[in-house]
Amino acid sequence: MNVYDFDKTIYKGDSTIDFYLYCVKQQPWLLQAMPKQVCGFILYTLKQISKTQLKEYFFSFLKYCKDVEDLVYLFWDQQEQKVVSWYRNNKQIDDVIISASPEFLLKEICHRLDIQYLIASNVDIKCGRFYSENCYGMEKRLRFLKQFPHSPVDKFFSDSVSDTPMAELAKEAYLVKASKIMRWNL
Repeated sequence: MNVYDFDKTIYKGDSTIDFYLYCVKQQPWLLQAMPKQVCGFILYTLKQISKTQLKEYFFSFLKYCKDVEDLVYLFWDQQEQKVVSWYRNNKQIDDVIISASPEFLLKEICHRLDIQYLIASNVDIKCGRFYSENCYGMEKRLRFLKQFPHSPVDKFFSDSVSDTPMAELAKEAYLVKASKIMRWNL
């Protein structure tokens, strides 16, 4: 089983930011959430809230959003080509995508790529509330082990050392920087 981070690993960019910008372009009134988003960023910078809480502030724009499911579908119509070719060429049937991005956003692209297994942040599509911890760092490892307690990780790919807890589970781990894939020396 191979496990992949999504953003900046097999997707060129950050899908959450790209989706937000797409939504604002389609529905400019979503900018009314910006004061709350800025407030969340300030509180996070001052270490008053957690990363999960910061992301709840950020995703508060969803409560003003119309037809989020349709926006997700149309977003991937435009952004699907940002999935890197090296992944498409090496994809296997039992691949796992593990990401801090919201599940509601990644489900559609996983469906299009015929990826059966997705572990991502559980975010309410109507209001941006998190129903679990942000799927980041050690949380990725915990959630992977809960879902696949007896499945060895053959290869793990990520762009970030914050994913070291997942990399430690793998027989082989790789850091991805742009289109360069390097062996991860743990």
